[in-house]
Amino acid sequence: MAEAIQEGFDVFIHDGGKSFGAVRQVHGHSIVIYVENAGDFVVPLTAVKEVEAEKVVLDSARLEPKLREAIRRAHAGEDPKIA
Repeated sequence: MAEAIQEGFDVFIHDGGKSFGAVRQVHGHSIVIYVENAGDFVVPLTAVKEVEAEKVVLDSARLEPKLREAIRRAHAGEDPKIA
């Protein structure tokens, strides 16, 4: 990883994609992330693909199904006309 994960970093599935949440806590082998419209999830550090420029990119294949579904719905309540 290019830099150490810190609280407040934005979280993504794809670099350059839309952030779906933020890091709340950092532990020895996991991070707690807040996913918009879904709450907090514990993510093992083995699911982190990249950390750079205050962004954490996760490997969706290493995430539990409940978290993947929460990510998919993170922006569902937003008005698509607002950028």
